[in-house]
Amino acid sequence: MAGIKSLVKDTAIYGLSSIIGRFLNWCLVPLYTYMFVPAEYGIVSYLYNAVAVVLIIITYGMETGFFRFANHERYSNPDEVYSTSLVSLGFTSTMFFAAVMIFLSPISELLMCAGHKSYVWTLALAVAIDAYTSLPFAYLRYKKRPLRFATIKLINIGLNIGLNLFFLLLCPKIMNVAPWLIDWFYAPDYGIGYIFTANLIASIATLLLLLPDTVNVPLLFNGRLLREMLRYSWPLLVLGVAGIMNQTISTLLFPDLFDDKAEAMRQVGIYSANFKIAIVMVMFIQAFRFAYEPFIFAQNRESGDSKLQAYRDAMKYFIIFALFIFLGVMFYLDIIKYFIDKNYFSGLKVVPVLMMAELFFGIFFNLSLWYKLTDKTTWGMWFSLLGLLVTVVLNVLFVPRFGYMACAWAAFASYGTMMLTSYFIGRSKYPIGYDIKGIFSYFVIAIVLYVTASLVKIEPEWARLLFRTVLLVGYVYIVCRRESINPLAILRRNRPVKTPTNK
Repeated sequence: MAGIKSLVKDTAIYGLSSIIGRFLNWCLVPLYTYMFVPAEYGIVSYLYNAVAVVLIIITYGMETGFFRFANHERYSNPDEVYSTSLVSLGFTSTMFFAAVMIFLSPISELLMCAGHKSYVWTLALAVAIDAYTSLPFAYLRYKKRPLRFATIKLINIGLNIGLNLFFLLLCPKIMNVAPWLIDWFYAPDYGIGYIFTANLIASIATLLLLLPDTVNVPLLFNGRLLREMLRYSWPLLVLGVAGIMNQTISTLLFPDLFDDKAEAMRQVGIYSANFKIAIVMVMFIQAFRFAYEPFIFAQNRESGDSKLQAYRDAMKYFIIFALFIFLGVMFYLDIIKYFIDKNYFSGLKVVPVLMMAELFFGIFFNLSLWYKLTDKTTWGMWFSLLGLLVTVVLNVLFVPRFGYMACAWAAFASYGTMMLTSYFIGRSKYPIGYDIKGIFSYFVIAIVLYVTASLVKIEPEWARLLFRTVLLVGYVYIVCRRESINPLAILRRNRPVKTPTNK
């Protein structure tokens, strides 16, 4: 259980930085929509969607590859693995930026920024830096330093937001009263370009903060090791690209599946806004992922049944907590829904479907350990491509008839298919022996509680929320009883010990 406790603690720290970061970035959206017309903000959204795909391509699965080979049976020097990975990513990131600069004009035209080439090269440099720094961040996770990881991430986010406020709000005011102070670097008509400039400066600052984690490691390069890492990691590249497409393809296809384009965009807006509520589950999975990858590869060094039991426990407690998040969001949706405007409330029915879909994806990520530990990462690629196929087919067949609800159920079916195929194939390739009966029982308990809360109509609202709170506490009580967890004992154990003082 010591490993599970460490996993829980690291997940909490990574989760804190993830939640705070996403919340603060959300706070910029009203600023952007107030400052810029939709056409300008559309360019920002479009370019950052492109960035998400490019970043996966130019990191080409090296984070997971590093964790695998840093704990590999045939490579006893993790610093050699880290240094080799850094050299590889440093080279490819530099080549990426050089290629963008060489072909800047056609790339800018392709991205609909022909008149603003600076947007493209600024973002390209930021992406190249972010790709390189992904390895030092992975190294911090490997070294079990979540506090340093979270601190640097939060500094990056805080600097980015601060610079956005400086360029977009403060500088225009200074230009009106004392232009000589800033006219040497500030151009009022640069507009959204300052969003990308703030991103680049924050990325450079992050690189500088991570320098101790790069220069203090001996410079070692092993060509044979790199070839093995690339063979291991390239399917993860396809997996990552397919995963990103799986998340975005529904909204990309939606306008082409409706004759009425205005109605299509209205439904896309409703669907996207309500997905922001379900993103609570996404944040938990992301935080868990940061802690879980170094955990599974470190546990792989253990022998016998102990490592398998650690994997079983990790899966079980992940599902228990994910179901708690599901119930928490659904029970208090009457309050949480005010995160979005009331004009979008008609789409709240997608929230439970999307929450459960993301939970399936989290389980799929848990199950991924079998093909990562056995170096069969091509399986992950095929699972993701299968999920993408399911998403596309269901959207094409049902979106014209059922609208955005088809998008939600397509995600549910896609991630469910990926989860089940990975489980059944993994059971023969790398049997772990998950407690399926116990896990299924928690699903049943959560669904029963959710249905009960939905069917029992209580007014006023405070009484209804009180009733649902009782149900949520009941879920926690059941978990504690079944898992022999004593919350009071945990609190007493974590309470600071008072030392006697001499009078």
